[in-house]
Amino acid sequence: MERLSGLDAGLLYSESATVPLHVCSVLELDTSTVPGGYSFERFRDELAKRIPALPEFRTKLGDSGLNLDHPVWVEDNDFELSRHLHRVAVPAPGGREELAEVCGQIAAVPLDRGKPLWELWAIEGTGEDRLAVMVKVHHAAVDGVSAANLLEQLLDVEPDAPPPAPVDGPGTPSALQIAADGFVRFATRPLQLARTIPDTAALLAKTVGRAVTGQAMAAPFSAPTTRFNAQLTAERAIALAQLNLNDVKKVKESCGVKVNDVVMALCSGALRGFLDELDELPDKPLIAVVPASVHGQSDRPGRNQLSGMFCNLHTDLDDPWERLQTIAESDRRAKDHSAALGPTVFVDLAQSISRAGFSWLLGLLARTPLASTTIHNVVISNVAGPPTTLYSCGARVEALYPLGPIFHGSGLNITVMSLGDSLNVGIISCPTLAGDLWDLADRFQTELDALLRRC
Repeated sequence: MERLSGLDAGLLYSESATVPLHVCSVLELDTSTVPGGYSFERFRDELAKRIPALPEFRTKLGDSGLNLDHPVWVEDNDFELSRHLHRVAVPAPGGREELAEVCGQIAAVPLDRGKPLWELWAIEGTGEDRLAVMVKVHHAAVDGVSAANLLEQLLDVEPDAPPPAPVDGPGTPSALQIAADGFVRFATRPLQLARTIPDTAALLAKTVGRAVTGQAMAAPFSAPTTRFNAQLTAERAIALAQLNLNDVKKVKESCGVKVNDVVMALCSGALRGFLDELDELPDKPLIAVVPASVHGQSDRPGRNQLSGMFCNLHTDLDDPWERLQTIAESDRRAKDHSAALGPTVFVDLAQSISRAGFSWLLGLLARTPLASTTIHNVVISNVAGPPTTLYSCGARVEALYPLGPIFHGSGLNITVMSLGDSLNVGIISCPTLAGDLWDLADRFQTELDALLRRC
């Protein structure tokens, strides 16, 4: 059976009504390429042909009252596509603001845990030969890389491509099997924890050593407090931006840095200008937490294979070219530090915590000063997407905007994904914190133009 890893389960246990923990993608489609023309019924039928190849879409949580360990994934023998596929229209005039408002409402609602943890929304009314699609999947089921892989299975490289071959699911273990296997895992949990303690001690020693020599990543809890570092409501605000990837690569080549460094500099400049306009720019530089995939670097269980690092955004620097070069150097130190700690240390720590341990830990954190202390200012994630044109049920994908989760005290997530020659930026926050999120989104092009002038 496929049991949730500690990290997968932790994302499940951490969810609340105001902090739904799913990841989303908003696709903008050109339906003029659909063979025979678009209709919702044809779109539904084409999607149904792809479900057999997507076990993540057919499996739900399985548990038992006697289960001492985390839940498992089981095949949903009563799967019905109509419980996951929804149809809605945006109000007139159907522009970007109206689309983002509808997507924000969809993103605000937690997924129903009684069925497979995903939804797909066909959003009509965005223009002639235009359709938007929003895909929502629980973070316990996918991380950024596996979500991108899932989209590649859901999408095609040709408008009339045949559906992919079926893929077997995890099966349907009985409640007794789930409980028995869970007892064995619970009994061996102390041994797993004991194995993790030396690695954790070594991690702390390495971090101290790097801090002393000036080779450490940005320190958590060193970030200034901004409007985004506050408690969330259940509402969500979304804004989107699309950039020319070739322009980003031109800046990369001119400055001798990496694409991710340019992305971080664009986020930094956009946030600097946004907060400065509000007369809220801190003197201290903002700090971002950057998730990193460790897929393929270990044999650890679980669908979430993540590490991460803290990065200095150097928003205290006015010149965009100097800021880019300084960020590139900071990113290099952060990556070296993260690699020195070991790519799987975060996954291993989460795996050593039991179900009851998560409940105790989450309750403890909620009652400590950490609950109201600024750890970092923003989550920034950069996911490499497919380099070619893709199609969704025959419709050409014009844009693919990723959206990650936000948390109490960390109410801003910027996720970037490439698609062909475009770089798509998805921004999500809470409307009580964000103000005009479109102002922040539009500053990405402004910052890219400023860097291009310096090239």
